[in-house]
Amino acid sequence: MNRVIQTIALIFLGCCSNVIFLEFIVRPYPGSGNIITFAQFLFIAIEGCINYYQWGGVQRHVPLKNYGILVLMFFLVSVINNYALNFNIPMPLHMIFRSGSLIANLILGMIILKKRYKFREILSVVLITFGIILATYASSQSLNKQKSANNIKIDQTEPDVFRWTIGICMLVFALLVSALMGIYQETIYAKYGKHPQEALFYSHLLPLPLFALVGKDIYQHAQLFNQSTWLPIFSNVGIPIMWAYLFCNVLTQYFCIRSVFILTTECPSLIVTLVITLRKFVSLLFSIIYFQNEFTFNHWIGTASVFLGTFLFSNIHNEIIRFFRKPINDHVD
Repeated sequence: MNRVIQTIALIFLGCCSNVIFLEFIVRPYPGSGNIITFAQFLFIAIEGCINYYQWGGVQRHVPLKNYGILVLMFFLVSVINNYALNFNIPMPLHMIFRSGSLIANLILGMIILKKRYKFREILSVVLITFGIILATYASSQSLNKQKSANNIKIDQTEPDVFRWTIGICMLVFALLVSALMGIYQETIYAKYGKHPQEALFYSHLLPLPLFALVGKDIYQHAQLFNQSTWLPIFSNVGIPIMWAYLFCNVLTQYFCIRSVFILTTECPSLIVTLVITLRKFVSLLFSIIYFQNEFTFNHWIGTASVFLGTFLFSNIHNEIIRFFRKPINDHVD
């Protein structure tokens, strides 16, 4: 139990602080998603090579080709989500949208795995869909109000609205690919068993050559980071502040994702779903309060709808009831 509590604490601490450092980076440099992702993958791959893989001393359980397919989808989702930030997508909307992955999982699960769902699960998907649509609409209204406040004519805002629409389409596509990746991962686990450390290592090692496709963008942002404000460490020693933010982002991301992989081996999937959902909600509050992102009444309704739908879909309340009733029943017996 202590291990589970410590892991959950690391998830909240690592993931929530990661969001803070991420926003510190993307606010001045919205297109820096690729260099952030590359740094995260490189760090986790090196750490895994030393502590897990032991430079080739560990036998692999899952065939490399299966990891290859999984990695291609994972890389595609990461890059598309990063590029979406370049298309007038505010961070709160980005986080809310990605929290709606259950919708795509349900649809693709029905189509590919021929699954059938209960009314409670259908209702939860309706709530999540409503929440995302409302939050999307509220963000579009906020964009138009911002342009109007700056005395920009309607015809001049069209390119921005068009870019925003492209960003939404990118998030939808990434959502579908992410759901497909989850289904494929579920199939792999059912066939070869769960090996979280192995999956964590290969999912971050294999995509590294693919970053050559965006190498120019990574190099350009590295140059921009070099030109950022100097952060003194000692008397005559310091580093550009954006590199310091990037290092903190990479470190917190490592603790976040590693803790999630550990939790999947310690708890039922429903408990993991609840923890991740609550973590996303806390991260969202951090983004809104700390960085003063605009969040209207419609945003709040949309957010509540998304997380309520996720809560209903996971059926976690029954797990909690059974968890607290079990000691009582054991005592009576």
